[in-house]
Amino acid sequence: MRPDQTLVTLQREGTHVTARTSEPFIQEAAAGASEHEHQYSHLTAPLRQRGLACTVEYGLSDYIVHAELPDGSALIISPPQEPPTDHPPGYPESWLVTRGHPDDSTLHEVIYDSEPDGPHARHGGSVPRLLAAIDARLDQLGLPPRPESRLAQESAADAVLHRAGFVPVVLFRERFHRLPSAMTDLVEQRQMVTRAFDILQAEGFDVSCDPDLLDPSRPPPGDHGLSLGDRLGHLTQSIQSAAHTSEAVAALSELTAPGDGVLQRVVESLNTTADWWEGLGAPADPHYANRLRYITKKLDSYALEIRSMRGDLADRHTDHPDRVQDRADQVAPEEPAAPRVAAALAVSPTARRTTPAELPSASAVRPALPPARPSSAPGR
Repeated sequence: MRPDQTLVTLQREGTHVTARTSEPFIQEAAAGASEHEHQYSHLTAPLRQRGLACTVEYGLSDYIVHAELPDGSALIISPPQEPPTDHPPGYPESWLVTRGHPDDSTLHEVIYDSEPDGPHARHGGSVPRLLAAIDARLDQLGLPPRPESRLAQESAADAVLHRAGFVPVVLFRERFHRLPSAMTDLVEQRQMVTRAFDILQAEGFDVSCDPDLLDPSRPPPGDHGLSLGDRLGHLTQSIQSAAHTSEAVAALSELTAPGDGVLQRVVESLNTTADWWEGLGAPADPHYANRLRYITKKLDSYALEIRSMRGDLADRHTDHPDRVQDRADQVAPEEPAAPRVAAALAVSPTARRTTPAELPSASAVRPALPPARPSSAPGR
């Protein structure tokens, strides 16, 4: 298993067939790190996720983060150095990020400056804003993005299992998925497990499965494409990047449009489900159907309120001050380096650094699982 992959284990446990998601194997790169390195781990960890070798060094009057880039240049992430300030370690009231090269004095770039007279002063000591600016520059330099977080991977595995028909189970000390309790036919179980197995592998997860739970005659799945939720994800991205209310309103209109908007279609689908459920024949079915109708009525009421709020937002018809400034920051020309920039760059040793020895790869610690369906021992 690769170090950044989540493992999903499909197995029979008593009368149930379960799917359990486990954390990826993560190398403790910071093991044995000094105290001040731990104090800057909120910066070094995301940078290392993007493949940068990071060290924490003492500058003029405070510790700085030095991050090596593949082209030999380096980022210097520095709290205020001249004059020094009093702040919790790793959480100053402002940041300065510069890029330079030990063998090229012409490379002199200010990436982020939130000091009181800097272009990003309004963000102060915000770490998310700092990392966002660094990520944007690393993207421009062509560095690979960081892998998905563990929670994002687990959420993606949950989504696959949910769509494959598994039922979530949340207990006090654990959570997992299982096949429906009334699904006792072995052939049907194998079909559902095989479908989940194939889709999980297609999505890039490591999957361990008892071969007896798989149906080898089932053809491999074709391209299942994007889910409906993923196709709607562009609305979220549009709103996140909107610099004007009209841009946000355009995305929000897809949700709130009367008749064929997303929220209206959800209400219709839930009402239809309630009608269908009521006719299943069990004594509790009318209760579930009525409860679903009650929830749907509330949702319909909220949808009308959101539609009205969308109209209020449309009437504003104005720029969003933060988003407009962020766009301006992305295209702003470089300013002449201030004295504090030169001071920050000067703290970096001029001698070329050597990349620290790499940690053993995860493949050397755990054997990789084969990409094909298992055909031998359970759990592999």
